[in-house]
Amino acid sequence: MLRKTIALSLLSASLIATNANAADKLIVSTWGGSFKDLIDKAIGQEFTKQTGVEVEYVTGGTIDRLNKAKLAGSAESDVTFTTSHVGWLYTNDGLFEKLDMSRIPNASHLVDQARLSPSHIGVWGYVYTIGYRPDMVPEGITFDSWNDLWSPELEGMIAFPDWDPSHIIAVSAKLSGTDAEHWEQGQDKLKALVPNIKAFYTNDANSQQLIATGETSVQLLLSMNAYHMMDEGVDIKLAMPKEGAVLGVDAMGINKGTEQADLAYQFMNIALSPEVQANIARINRGSPVVDNAKVDPEIAKLPGMLTTADQWGATLDTDARLRAEKTAEWRKWFSENIMAH
Repeated sequence: MLRKTIALSLLSASLIATNANAADKLIVSTWGGSFKDLIDKAIGQEFTKQTGVEVEYVTGGTIDRLNKAKLAGSAESDVTFTTSHVGWLYTNDGLFEKLDMSRIPNASHLVDQARLSPSHIGVWGYVYTIGYRPDMVPEGITFDSWNDLWSPELEGMIAFPDWDPSHIIAVSAKLSGTDAEHWEQGQDKLKALVPNIKAFYTNDANSQQLIATGETSVQLLLSMNAYHMMDEGVDIKLAMPKEGAVLGVDAMGINKGTEQADLAYQFMNIALSPEVQANIARINRGSPVVDNAKVDPEIAKLPGMLTTADQWGATLDTDARLRAEKTAEWRKWFSENIMAH
């Protein structure tokens, strides 16, 4: 009788544990499309393999997800992927937990450019640079310099993102002899680019559609998107202007009030493991943000891949906090003075 009672007790405890594990899940907020697929393939599946916990994704645009979290007073997820500067907006609005870095041991290998704030850290790097269809641009255009975007031969050919003008603002400032902090000095330079602008894309999918169809043969293009389209057979080349490509870092943070903090820290630590970071480079040409990832040499030599400190340092790197502070001002000015024309 005693054995039977013990056996029943053990069975009951086992069932409770199994049900608890089954109920556990980690909710991750991210972009859709190829970026959601990348996170799932490189990080989510490895996290589930190591913990037995499933990952559920909620997707949306960068600003849309931020606004939704602000309206609700909290995010609907446990971990959020966003851009480096928008991560500062989450942080400033109290939507991210302050990170306990001792719970993310792999973060000890982060490159300096991925140490973003007390509440969010980088997960992969990339560049925004000049992407173009070599069969559709005028002969003799080489894009050795950002100044080539202003060539009269490119009238009505170029596309830019409509949600974040910081990249081209930084470029215009650089070409005007200053930096993004003193961006006003580059306003006339940027206004002079208007005749060459054909369209403003609204998201990654729209960007890919415009250049894949040839509607815009030149874009200020996210390198990871370019390589995704190359893999799909689209003839695109990435230029590396002598002034430097514009650095971008995508980031992750833990949402304030999550009840899955332990799992969230495990997820972030797995994301920064050298094996996962190398896999991110392999799958979608995201540059590792840790200095101990071993990237395939054939991938490492691709334009826009950042695998050394010198390569990171050669980019145009606008401080993420400054970008966050200036985002609204820059978008308003860009809308009124560039997009409206």
